[in-house]
Amino acid sequence: LFLDRSDTVDLPIKFSPRYVGCYHCQILLKSSCDVRVYEIECVVNTDNAEAELEFLTPAYQAVIQNIPISNLSSQDWKLEAILEGQGFYGPPLINVGLRETALYPLMFKPIAEC
Repeated sequence: LFLDRSDTVDLPIKFSPRYVGCYHCQILLKSSCDVRVYEIECVVNTDNAEAELEFLTPAYQAVIQNIPISNLSSQDWKLEAILEGQGFYGPPLINVGLRETALYPLMFKPIAEC
């Protein structure tokens, strides 16, 4: 059975998520001679956010800034941290449970005046 373009029907769907996360949906379409189930998955991410931190500490003394990471999704997060720049340290991995906020301890320890 082949349908041409004139046999199609638009099915408008409005999706307004409140939080980041993965949303699953099933759409069931029935007629007298056919039943179809469409599964839809929508992944909602936040916009890329940029942040700037300013560290002020004497040379050779470390300062730690705890950065909050909030997981408002419906699944646990396992995040990998990639630190660039001399003198910055932090754990390479951090786990944030669903609906939790974890603190990422970013340390700056200058080896010279800079």
